Amino acid sequence: FVVVCCCFKKNNNWKKLKKKNWKMSFDLELNDGTKHPMVGFGTYKVGFVPASSSDSTQTTNSRSPDEIIQDAVDVGYRYFDCAEFYGNEKEIGQALKATKIPREELYLVSKAWTTTIYRGGDAVKAQVEQSLKDLQTDYLDLFLVHWPVPEKHIEAYLALEEMFTAGKIRGIGLSNYTIEDYEELKPHISVKPLVNQFEINPFLYRKNTIQYFQSEGIQLEAYRALRQAKEMDNDVVATIAKKHSKKGSQILTRWCIQHNIIVLAKSSRKERMEENFNADGFTLDDEDMEALDQLTTEENIEVFVGLYKKCVVRDTPLQNTGEGIKDKITTN
Repeated sequence: FVVVCCCFKKNNNWKKLKKKNWKMSFDLELNDGTKHPMVGFGTYKVGFVPASSSDSTQTTNSRSPDEIIQDAVDVGYRYFDCAEFYGNEKEIGQALKATKIPREELYLVSKAWTTTIYRGGDAVKAQVEQSLKDLQTDYLDLFLVHWPVPEKHIEAYLALEEMFTAGKIRGIGLSNYTIEDYEELKPHISVKPLVNQFEINPFLYRKNTIQYFQSEGIQLEAYRALRQAKEMDNDVVATIAKKHSKKGSQILTRWCIQHNIIVLAKSSRKERMEENFNADGFTLDDEDMEALDQLTTEENIEVFVGLYKKCVVRDTPLQNTGEGIKDKITTN
């Protein structure tokens, strides 16, 4: 079952589709006509916690990458979101190979980290080659610029255009781009980005930014779609979950789906993987969606701005000077 990607106005065009019993394995069509799975598995902290992670003191899960990835595949995941920063692409590649799932059934995504972006285009191209080697594949379905490093992200994107032309990657995407970052990039590129991946959930619902990228034909992908499981006891989420006899995670996943946003979920526990993957068989009504849409607070927006300003220069020499960080960005 394939759904054409478009910008749904709030709960209007959605009404034409909401009676369908959607399966979470369906695909969306991107602006180049290719198909992208609606729900993916995030590989962050699978077997490894990056040193500069905000919670790098956390120990790795006792389960091996092989076990976690096999469970994800058994549940039905075929879209795996990887990244240079995650430090585990070699292990993920080995785990995926062990599943014996044919490459053509997988959707593999990676990203270049800030340190590589800062070093320039040649470093970005070298990282693409490294990711291909580590993930044991001869092409990636998507490769993203992980953060719009000031004065450097345009060169990184142009390098990815070269890798696209060479057939090493089949699409280029963005991650953590604000409207202003994309407006800065847009005049310089010849291959339109397919996606922009950033945090999206009812507690950080930046409606104007979401509508802008959807109007540009750029598909949105949500990381931290489940708010790192920190809001499952929220009164609104809990009430709606009880109403539908579902888990809080399924309510948050469904909210993204009904806003036409691809969901990245992560868990090392198979039962949680199944919950996240199978948020189908029900529909949030207009009242549910409206209540969830109102959960973003000014405090959450302020936290987002702080993280953005930190992470666009994270692990680079620019973090010592703050040079090039945008003073004004669209926050809502």
